[in-house]
Amino acid sequence: MNGLVEAGWPLLLASLIGGYALGSIPFGLILTRYAGLGDVRAIGSGNIGATNVLRTGRKGLAAATLLGDALKGTVAVLLAARFGEGQSGQELALAAGLGAFLGHLFPVWLGFKGGKGVATFIGILLGLSPLALLVFAAIWLGLAFTLKYSSLAALAASAATPIVLWASGHPRVALLFLMLAALLWWKHAPNIRRLLDGTEGRIGQKG
Repeated sequence: MNGLVEAGWPLLLASLIGGYALGSIPFGLILTRYAGLGDVRAIGSGNIGATNVLRTGRKGLAAATLLGDALKGTVAVLLAARFGEGQSGQELALAAGLGAFLGHLFPVWLGFKGGKGVATFIGILLGLSPLALLVFAAIWLGLAFTLKYSSLAALAASAATPIVLWASGHPRVALLFLMLAALLWWKHAPNIRRLLDGTEGRIGQKG
């Protein structure tokens, strides 16, 4: 509570709203339309994230979407932290991170139908704890290369993140990522069902 008092509710609310505004920028939709490919929501899964953008066959656009969706989380966190010092700065950054994630998942401009959150999760983690991001990356890469399921790798890495943060002495950040991981898992419910029944697509799988 001391951090909340130090930061002040007006600044916390401003950080949350500012983070939401940044997080709600639909890079996948903007980039594909700019490239003359139409509405990315009309193809594949209908998602605005990098994985669905890749279904257009434009790897560069997919990479740009991934980068944009990640960096909007990082920028939101780092900008908010500049308006406070010490504990108050961290509280503002946490509020902005939550806002950015909610903005990506539920953008008001798109009827609250956004992406699944993996890239933005990574970007927020980069801004708040680069060391924890290394653990996330190690888990994701290990599972992705051995089991060939991108979704399973992301789910496992996101679940491990709050544990790693708590164990490394960052309980407030761990609590934020516990909430983000729960939302990420909820958005991946269709993937989880496909993993359980053996129909989830593998990395590199055709069709």
